Amino acid sequence: MKSSVTAFIRKNQLVTSGATVLVGVSGGPDSMALLHFLCSIREEWELRLIAISIDHQLRDAQSQTDLDYVRAMCDRWDIPFIGASLDVPAYKQDKQMGTQIAAREMRYQFFAEQMEKQEADYLALGHHGDDQVETMVMGLVRSANSSDFSGIPVKRDFATGSIIRPFLGVTKDEINAYVEARDIIPRIDPTNNETVYTRNFFRKKVIPLLKEKNSNIHTTVQHLSETLSEDEQYLREQADKGFKEIVEVDEERPFAEFEIDMFQAQHSALQRRIFHLILNYLYDRLPKDLSYVHEEQFFALLQSGKGNVQIDFPAHLKLEKVYGKLMFYFFMQERVHHPSYYKTLEVPGRIDFPDGSVVTAVYSNTYHGQHKYSYFCNSEEIALPLHIRTRLAGDRMRWKGLAGSKKLKDIFIDAKVPKRDRATWPVLTDNNGVILWLIGLKKGQPDSQKSNTSYIQINYEKGDM
Repeated sequence: MKSSVTAFIRKNQLVTSGATVLVGVSGGPDSMALLHFLCSIREEWELRLIAISIDHQLRDAQSQTDLDYVRAMCDRWDIPFIGASLDVPAYKQDKQMGTQIAAREMRYQFFAEQMEKQEADYLALGHHGDDQVETMVMGLVRSANSSDFSGIPVKRDFATGSIIRPFLGVTKDEINAYVEARDIIPRIDPTNNETVYTRNFFRKKVIPLLKEKNSNIHTTVQHLSETLSEDEQYLREQADKGFKEIVEVDEERPFAEFEIDMFQAQHSALQRRIFHLILNYLYDRLPKDLSYVHEEQFFALLQSGKGNVQIDFPAHLKLEKVYGKLMFYFFMQERVHHPSYYKTLEVPGRIDFPDGSVVTAVYSNTYHGQHKYSYFCNSEEIALPLHIRTRLAGDRMRWKGLAGSKKLKDIFIDAKVPKRDRATWPVLTDNNGVILWLIGLKKGQPDSQKSNTSYIQINYEKGDM
């Protein structure tokens, strides 16, 4: 087994010479084999090893006995030892979560603290090939999301370095043979034999049947996991780019929105991932009752022909479709930060906005010099009445000297307008929907050009609020 594990380490570039490696050790066969293996290559690879073991306070005195056992073995093998007793039951109660999730969170928090304290490069864990098979099969049974099938990663960033799993290329039987040949007598957790736990059920009932059909299934599944992981990494990178380009968020509160046409222009594989990125951004912790059903509801909402419609998600999250936009916000959250509006501007007339801003329109026989917050046009060039509204998906405008038209989004980007301001920016249009003025930014050109002396003058005054 030593040669195959060493080859696996080299292939995946898991450890560098001279590194500091923390080894998570429970006292069971897998972690004891890993600790012994790393100890056997310690001098050759010039490794600084530190064993770290945790009592989760879940099995009374037995878990403390496991901790004492690991400490004793580390003394025998001359390996520095760090032990801790974590109050998982209290943490579970405080956070209102399951036992296994609570134990994992506390364990990894402690691992991260020790990584930083010891300035470690790696945290080595004893997951093996059979664990990988179990994880992939469980993902198939429990999830409708393809990203869940990337399995246990061989290596991933963590704290000051990386988590590594050198044993993912070997089986449980190989590990058992390894510890037996070296007279290592590990501690056995009796709950590993209780099939009431989901993973134990797969371990005892399902995986042996798969091995009957393919004794090398751990290698097959590991290769599948690696290729899926590479594909998923690429898709996530592309989805992250899409998220940054099309999704507008509010940094002060949980809120997100996007223009539906821009979202639907993305590939369907990226749409799903951008959707999940939005949920991860909004929720502090994803609700347990959030499932693929909500994903289906989301895409059905996008396809709906209705202009205004809402759906409810878990934990008071609402999705609201407002014509060309889709907004995500929490029910208790005030929505005044991104209101849409559509107002008719009579001539002469005036519109007052909640922020104190004012738009006025008057007829004039004299053309005055224009400035940033005024707009003049010939009254016969446009279709009355005028309207002031927020932008809509696909809005474009044209002006003198421009070949074709330009998206409002691109005008905002060029002007470096913050995303939080774009949704409420006032847009002046005529009755045919022609954008005449992106107020304060760009003056458009009417479709027709006539010469007379009857003008309409529109002025904008910014509010003090």
